[in-house]
Amino acid sequence: MALTLSGKLIASEAFGRYTYDLDSPLATPHTIYDLASVSKVVATTTMAMLLYERGELDLDTPVGAVLPEFAAAEVAANDPRRREITFRMLLLHSSGLPGYERLFERALTREDLIRAALALPLTADPGTRIEYSDVGFIVLGLALERLAGEPLECFCQREIFGPLGMAHTCFRPSASCRAAIPPTEDDRAFRGRVIQGEVHDENAWVMGGVAGHAGVFSTANDVARFAAAILSGGHPILRPDTVELFTRAVEIGGTRHALGWDVPTPPSQAGRLLSPRSFGHLGFTGTSLWIDPERQLSVTLLTNRTWPDRKSEAIKNVRPCFHDAVVEAIERHP
Repeated sequence: MALTLSGKLIASEAFGRYTYDLDSPLATPHTIYDLASVSKVVATTTMAMLLYERGELDLDTPVGAVLPEFAAAEVAANDPRRREITFRMLLLHSSGLPGYERLFERALTREDLIRAALALPLTADPGTRIEYSDVGFIVLGLALERLAGEPLECFCQREIFGPLGMAHTCFRPSASCRAAIPPTEDDRAFRGRVIQGEVHDENAWVMGGVAGHAGVFSTANDVARFAAAILSGGHPILRPDTVELFTRAVEIGGTRHALGWDVPTPPSQAGRLLSPRSFGHLGFTGTSLWIDPERQLSVTLLTNRTWPDRKSEAIKNVRPCFHDAVVEAIERHP
C-alpha cells in the first residue's frame, strides 16, 4: 500500500507473501501487481483526458464516427441506437452496452474478440442509466487508439507512465519481471496454468494483454505517483480544468459516476470518511486507488485477492475499513 498527502509520499508498506506457502516470496514496495480495472483510470481514462485537452477528442462525438465498424450498417440496422453512443457515454458507463460478457469463451484471437465486442446488443437506451461496463471500455480503448493513430500501450508509456516516472508500470510485463509479480490465480479451468506475470482478465488476455478495460501492471508507489499528479491538478501531463471535468460526479437514473472515475455511493468500498468529492477505482484482482481532493490524500491498496481462486470476497470488507482507518489516523495526527 502507498499513501500520499499534499503531494508527498507519507507511507509505503508491504505485508504478507505472494501466496499462502511459507516459502513464498515476501511482498515488498517494489512488488508489481496486475491492476485489473484500475487500468481504466491509470491508462484509458487518462489517455482520453490527454486527447480531450489537445482538441483531438470531442466527448460528444458519436463513437461510430471514429470507429465505423461499431455502428456498421449490418449491426445498426437491428439497433439504430448504436449511432447515438458517444465517447462521454462510454466514459460514464451510460452507453447501454452490457456490463460484462465472457467473450473469451467464443473468441480465439484478438480480432475475433473485438468483432464480438463491437456487435454486442445494447441492454438499455444510450444515456438513460449507468451500468458499469467492461465492454464499453474495450470499445473506448479501440476508439482512442484510432484517434491517436497508435496502440494504447505505446501512447500510455510515452505520454503517461514515462513523464510521471512510473518506471515499473506497463502493459505486458517482460519475462524478466515475473519474479516480482505475485500470481493471481491457479486457472485450471481456462488457461490450465498458474497466472503470473500475464493479465488475469480473460478477455484482455485474448486481446494480447492490452485492452481498454484491463492489462496494466504496476507497483503501489508508481500508482501513488500517478495519484499525486492528479491531486496536483494533473501536473505535469494534464491541466487542472481537465482533471476537474473528468472527476466531477454526474447522476443518471439515480446512479452517480464521473468520466472514467468511480465516485462514492454508500455503501461504498471507499468507506465512510473520504469526502463526497473523492473519486477512485477498484480492480477485480484486489487492487484499488482512491483520491480525496479535499484532504489532498490518495490511498493505493494493491493485493492479489484472487489467489488461489476468485471465490473469496473478503476484500469488500477490507477496503472500506482500510480507507476509514487511514482517514482516522491522519485526522489524529495531522
